[in-house]
Amino acid sequence: LPGLQALAIAFALEVSVGKTNTVMALNNSNVLLPCIFTTCIGFQDLIFTWHFNSTEMIYHGKIKSKASEPFLVARNPRVEFVGSTTGKDNNISILLKNVEFSDAGKYTCHVKNPKEKNAEHNATIFLTVVQKMVEADNTVTLIIVGVVGGLIGLLILFMLIKRVVLFIIKKTQDGKKECLVSSSGNDNTENGLAGSKAEQKAPPKA
Repeated sequence: LPGLQALAIAFALEVSVGKTNTVMALNNSNVLLPCIFTTCIGFQDLIFTWHFNSTEMIYHGKIKSKASEPFLVARNPRVEFVGSTTGKDNNISILLKNVEFSDAGKYTCHVKNPKEKNAEHNATIFLTVVQKMVEADNTVTLIIVGVVGGLIGLLILFMLIKRVVLFIIKKTQDGKKECLVSSSGNDNTENGLAGSKAEQKAPPKA
């Protein structure tokens, strides 16, 4: 039973940064770093911290209970708490203001719950800072669609030209056949007439 109790405690506290663990932000903008935690048996005097690259603590907060909002212990001047723990989710997200290129890196949301025998859990999110947002995927998709569409159009045009050419060739061949049949009929008629005239000649006198 002690083993099962320890297992339950180990899986009671969970921390998450959402479906994706990567965030991209423009230089000089504000960026949200999301984090929520869940606990099966509740919490008391819960402590949460945010660390940058595992060394620099940029936010330190404490929550007395589910009925109270977190209160600040310490923070970086550019970091603002934007979460809430009295609602449905235990949201301990922060807002990083005036992002700089040097802010790119790993941000870890760490939670410690004394009510669960000081059970600890954390989740990590990676921030990338860029000068300009580039929608590379959409551009590539548009290029691919354009190329495929162009190839299909060329194929259809080729098939139409082929049908027209075959139609013209067939008509030309049919016309030649008609000419040959007509010419052959005229020759036979002329030969027949010539033969008839020859037969109509009077026999030589004896």
